[in-house]
Amino acid sequence: MAVVLKATWTASSGAEDTVLDALTKLAPLSRQEPGCRFYQAYRDPAEPSVFHIFEIYDDQDAVAAHGASEHFERYAVGQAIPLLESRERAFFETIDA
Repeated sequence: MAVVLKATWTASSGAEDTVLDALTKLAPLSRQEPGCRFYQAYRDPAEPSVFHIFEIYDDQDAVAAHGASEHFERYAVGQAIPLLESRERAFFETIDA
């Protein structure tokens, strides 16, 4: 079964553009990871400080590899996460039907 990750990042006031920049750089690099099946960041224009990320990975090893990647360290850990008011993550398993 694949691993699904839904993350919600809420940027601190005034940090929305920096978080958006980080996600704009992070997403295409994440999609190139061998174990990444899908990676899409999105947000509701009515809530510009709230960013959602929907991700699907082959397995837990691929999730761990994503978290240890240079681009995650640079853009998520180094750029966006320090500017977040909150960060939520939820993990799920796909249903193979």
